[in-house]
Amino acid sequence: MENTDKIWRLVDAKKDDFITLSDTIWGTPELNFSEFRSAAEHTAMLRAQGFRVTENIAGIATAMVGEAGEGGPVIAILGEYDALPGLSQQAGMAEPQPVEGQDGKGHGCGHNLLGSAALLAATAVKDYLAANGLPGRVRYYGCPAEEGGAGKVFMVRDGAFDDVDIAITWHPAPVSAVNATPSLANKTVDFSFSGRAAHASSAPHLGRSALDAVELMNVGVNYMREHMPQGARVHYAIIDAGGVAPNVVQAHAKVRYSIRAIDLPMLTPLVARVERIAEGAAMMTETTVTHKVISGVSDLLANAPLSAAMQDNFVRLGPVPFDDEDRAFAEKIRATLRPEDIAAAFARYALPVDRSKPLCDFIAPLGSSGGAGNVGSTDLGDVSWVVPTVYARGATYAIGTPGHSWQLTAQGKTPAAHKGMVHIAKVMAGTAVDALNDPTLIARAKADHAERTGGIAYVCPLPKDLPAPAGKMG
Repeated sequence: MENTDKIWRLVDAKKDDFITLSDTIWGTPELNFSEFRSAAEHTAMLRAQGFRVTENIAGIATAMVGEAGEGGPVIAILGEYDALPGLSQQAGMAEPQPVEGQDGKGHGCGHNLLGSAALLAATAVKDYLAANGLPGRVRYYGCPAEEGGAGKVFMVRDGAFDDVDIAITWHPAPVSAVNATPSLANKTVDFSFSGRAAHASSAPHLGRSALDAVELMNVGVNYMREHMPQGARVHYAIIDAGGVAPNVVQAHAKVRYSIRAIDLPMLTPLVARVERIAEGAAMMTETTVTHKVISGVSDLLANAPLSAAMQDNFVRLGPVPFDDEDRAFAEKIRATLRPEDIAAAFARYALPVDRSKPLCDFIAPLGSSGGAGNVGSTDLGDVSWVVPTVYARGATYAIGTPGHSWQLTAQGKTPAAHKGMVHIAKVMAGTAVDALNDPTLIARAKADHAERTGGIAYVCPLPKDLPAPAGKMG
């Protein structure tokens, strides 16, 4: 308990600087692999706090690692800072009001908070090691492009986690909980069709429509949905329809598919089936098709010993200290939501619906978030295959707020978000200190990890020769 109090005081001692960092990142939203300003802010904070910084991890300009300490176990604390398109929104406003000058981008998944809290936790652990003269190293991993870019997968493939003993991270959420929800393996593939242009009225017989091929592919995949394994998902977006002139037969078109399954062994044959459907569409339209993997992630492995240690920190700390003003604004946000949004948020954590709670004033029981519904994908899955990993959910916004929404962006700089961010930094830092002070925790975590992988070697879902994308400034 004494160690816990010490690490929490170290978090409180520097929280204001990291709240400022979070708000700065919120105000400069950048998409995956283009987080240049956000990465620069994190790098500057690492240097200011005395970390040894390595940049351009895995050849990614917006990925960095800051390390502190000597010898002992290596504790990784992972942060993110990428935003999303189409989610620009004024802070603290309970109605849609985009921010001018942000080109539609916004932190609608709370990654401004995610990276800042993780870096605050890592800084507190650094200060704890130094104050107590303990062996051990803490690393902050600045991980770009979680939103569809699989930044961590490139980092894992490059060996960035090879000597890490345990990894700790979190994500903004409506509820305070240790994450027990599995994630889906996912592969994103672009299918590019090439045909032949022609005058659509006077000589349509001379054309071969690439857009027809895309549409036929989509029909084929939609028919495939009935015959997929339980839990699999497939989504698509036409990202190049071949032009805007209907009187020209489209000579090129491109569709992007995201294919998900419970694990990689289930995913691989599904991807192959989608590829065959694309080939069939090309055959029917006398076009040609090529495909290119854009990203891929593995399913997420839990870790029982680390989850129990994190839950203990949640319980000792208690819930986020929200006040009446926090709850009042949360109610304004909830007025913009549907009843089913609120019900779904409680259901995800296997909790009874309580509409009297606009913000989370409790700690969810361990294992409560392990339901089969509402399952997404994350590149953290690949880290969890090579390192024992624990993943928290930190209450930072109104219960019922949909992920990837303007309502979530609007709450990214509120006092409630700041309180939740500091709260989860304490939980992560406390979990790290528990591991540093109890070597058996790391040993048990590694044994649990070995049992879950079952001796199966990690297989990267990305092609070996696929380079990390180079983002563009702005």
